[in-house]
Amino acid sequence: MTQATFEHLSVMPGEVLHWLQPVTGGIYLDGTLGGAGHSRLILEAAAGSRLIGLDRDPAALDEAAKVLAPYGDRVSLHHATFDQADQVLQQLGIDGLDGMLLDLGVSSHQLDTPERGFSFRYDAPLDMRMDPTTGMTAADVVNQIEEGELLRIFFEYGEERYSRRIVRKIIALREETPLTKTGELADLVRQAIPGGQKPSRIDPATRVFQALRIYVNDELGQLERGLEAAISLLKPGGRLVVISFHSLEDRIVKHLFRKKAQGCICPPRLPVCHCHHTPEVKILTRRGVKAGDDEVSQNARSRSAILRATERC
Repeated sequence: MTQATFEHLSVMPGEVLHWLQPVTGGIYLDGTLGGAGHSRLILEAAAGSRLIGLDRDPAALDEAAKVLAPYGDRVSLHHATFDQADQVLQQLGIDGLDGMLLDLGVSSHQLDTPERGFSFRYDAPLDMRMDPTTGMTAADVVNQIEEGELLRIFFEYGEERYSRRIVRKIIALREETPLTKTGELADLVRQAIPGGQKPSRIDPATRVFQALRIYVNDELGQLERGLEAAISLLKPGGRLVVISFHSLEDRIVKHLFRKKAQGCICPPRLPVCHCHHTPEVKILTRRGVKAGDDEVSQNARSRSAILRATERC
């Protein structure tokens, strides 16, 4: 199989700049670099600004290096996950950020490269690792993880109501021969779900593939750790912008922002505050921002995107 060319449309580019508000000479971190579309916009919008880019995918870093080459030493790229941002900044001698961006989820390039195993549109090795140099593959998970944990993965991360049927079918099959291909798993899921082999707008395998991808890449754990770190790295007035693509991610972002924006945490019955707890951030987007109709018509991926922004107090 040949590798797909790295093509990726940055989601909500105008909204990202509006809420991030890059300033001249500012220091910004793109924690999910991808094709560097957002990073390039930040560098263009703020003269003399500096951009630190992180990505766990070596292919993304290679492409970003080409895209951002014209900006010279204003750019620093690193093979790291965004929950390691504090370590990267420490190595660079940077003690605070003017802004940070997280565009979560799988990139178009990853989906469109068959051998990465993210999509059932191609019959390819069942991999799904965003960093293909380390960790368990999706094939390792479905063939080695015990039944109860596999059930939890599909039910919690995929919100799949037929998780038990699917897991039973996987267990029965893997005792005879391992599941190694995306097509095999997708067909198994369609057979396990009532009516799953009938044409439908959303393929029945979608939720199981989402669940496996989240588990393989520890996406929700990384998000929880990364958000905590991100807020602590912002200078006063610095902004964090997060774009999520499904309800599990958005719920974590929304709840963490609310927690950090909370003032007094004393019991309601106390007439006077004794905790002296002050808000760490100010929430900028109460409802979350969605892509406009024009963008959705040009980039279907943006339909499920939700942007939330907060500012360090």
